[in-house]
Amino acid sequence: MPARQSDPPPEPIVGIPPEIIGQPRRREGASWRATFAALQHRNFRLFFIGQLVSLSGTWVQSTAQSWLVYQLTGSKILLGTVAAVGMLPMLLLSLWGGSVADRHPKRTVIFYTQIGMMLTAFVFAALVGSGHIQTWHILVLSALGGVAMAFDMPARQAFMVEMTSTEHLMNAVSLNSSIVNGARVVGPAVAGLLMAYVGITWCFILNGVSFIAVIVGLMMMRLPVFIAPAKPHSTGRHILEGFHYVAGHRRVRILLLLFAVVGVFGWSYAVLLPAYATDILHVGETGYGVLLSANGFGALMGALTVATWGSRMRPRLLILGGLWLFSAMLLLLAVVRWFPLVLLCLAVGGWGMLLYFSTANTLIQSSVSHAMRGRVMGIWAVVFGGMMPLGGLESGFLSHAVGVPWTITVGAVICAGAGLVTWWVVRSNPTTSAEPQA
Repeated sequence: MPARQSDPPPEPIVGIPPEIIGQPRRREGASWRATFAALQHRNFRLFFIGQLVSLSGTWVQSTAQSWLVYQLTGSKILLGTVAAVGMLPMLLLSLWGGSVADRHPKRTVIFYTQIGMMLTAFVFAALVGSGHIQTWHILVLSALGGVAMAFDMPARQAFMVEMTSTEHLMNAVSLNSSIVNGARVVGPAVAGLLMAYVGITWCFILNGVSFIAVIVGLMMMRLPVFIAPAKPHSTGRHILEGFHYVAGHRRVRILLLLFAVVGVFGWSYAVLLPAYATDILHVGETGYGVLLSANGFGALMGALTVATWGSRMRPRLLILGGLWLFSAMLLLLAVVRWFPLVLLCLAVGGWGMLLYFSTANTLIQSSVSHAMRGRVMGIWAVVFGGMMPLGGLESGFLSHAVGVPWTITVGAVICAGAGLVTWWVVRSNPTTSAEPQA
C-alpha cells in the first residue's frame, strides 16, 4: 500500500555486496549516517555501548597481563606460551561453541560467558593485589578465560544479524570491529597510566567492573521468543554438518584458509610487543601502552573505513590490499627504531589489518545461511583464533632463536605471500559456488 503522506521517505541503506546476495545494491553516500547505520537498531545500540566499555577493560587487562608476564620472567618464550594457553581452548572448544550458538538463545550464551570472564578478572586482581601471583596462576586463568571465549565468540558473531538486520549486517560487523579497536586505543593507554601511577592491580579490577556494562545491556535487549531448532541426533553430527556446509562453499573455504595463515604468522607480532618495547625501544609501561594504542587507533580507522565505504568498494581490494599494507608495515617495523616512526608503522599496519579482517569477516557471515551461522563462526573461531596459540608459540621460540625483528619479518613475508597466492587462485578461477542449502 502507498505510504501515508506523514510518513518519512524510506532512507537508503548500506547494502551488502551484490556478489553475495545476487541483487543490485543500494548505495548510501559516504557519510557519518552511513557509518553508523546499524545503530538505528535499539538492541545493537545497547550492545555497542556495553561492548565499548567492557572491551576497553579487556584491553586494559590484556596489556597489564603481558607486561606482568615479562616483568616476572623476562622470557619471550613464556610470553608466547601464555598467549597460546589463553587461545588454545578456542582451538579445542569453538566447534562445540558454534553448535551451542545454533541450538540455544545466543544472548543467554553470551550472558554466561561474560559472567565467567568477569569472575576470572576479579580472581586475577585478588592474586596480583595480594602479591601471591605466580606464573602458573596466569596460565590457569588465561586458559579459563579462553574457555569462555570459545563459547562467546561464535555466539557473539552470529548474534549480529539478530540485533540488526541482513541489510545492516556489513555495517554492524564493521562497527563491532570499531568497538574492539576503539577499545585498543583507550585500553592500553589507560593500562600504561594505571601501571605507572597506581599499580597494576587496578588494571584487573577495572576489567572486572567493566563487564557489568555489557551484562546490563544484554538484559535490557528486547528480542523475539527463541524457537529452539530440532534437537540433533548428536553434538558431533551437528558439528560435522557445519564442516560439510563449509566444504561446499568455495568463498568461505578460501577466506578461512587465509585466516589460518594470518592467525599463525600475522598476529604474532602483538605477542612480542612487550619484548619489542623493553629490549629494542627501551621504553617503559607508558611507552608500551602508547604502542598498543597507536596500533588500535589505526585499526579503529580501518573498521570505520569499511563501515563507511565498504559497500562501495570491491571486497577483494579491501581484503588483499589491506593484508599487503599490513605486511609492508610489519617489514618496516622490523627495521625502524625511531619511536614516532614505529607508532606510524603500527597505526598504518592496524588500518590495513582491519580493512582485511572486517571485510573478510563480513563476507563469511553474509555468505552463509542463518541456521548454519553459529557453526560456521565456530569453525572461523577455530581457524583464526585457534591458530593464534600456534602463532604465539612460533613467535616465542623463533624470537628466542633469531630475535624479535627477524620473527616479525618472517611473519610479514608469509602473510604477503599468502595474499598473493589467494589473489592468484581467485583470479585464475573467479567463479564461486552458490550458497549451499542448510
